Amino acid sequence: MVTSIVLINCERARINDVSQKLLTFDGVTEVFSVAGQYDLVAILRVRSNEQIAELVTEKVLGVGGISRTETLIAFKVFSKYDLENMFSIGAQEPAP
Repeated sequence: MVTSIVLINCERARINDVSQKLLTFDGVTEVFSVAGQYDLVAILRVRSNEQIAELVTEKVLGVGGISRTETLIAFKVFSKYDLENMFSIGAQEPAP
C-alpha cells in the first residue's frame, strides 16, 4: 500500500465542492478541511506509485477550484489503526 498526503489550496467558496469531488476518486480515502497554510488535506491510499502519479496528475489536478497542491509520499506509516489489514480483508488467498 502506498500512502500519499496531498496539501491543497483552493478557492475558499469551493472548499466543500472540491472535497466532495475528491472523495469520488478511487484511492482518496479522506479529505480534511484544515486551518493554516492549506485549505484541504487529502489522504490517498493505492497499491502502486504509478497509481499515485495518475491520481494526482490526472484526477486531483483536474478538479476545478484547486489552485495549488503539494504532494507528500509516505515512507512508513506509524498508526494506532492497522489500515493495511483493514483494506485487505477478503483479499487473503484461500488455505490449501
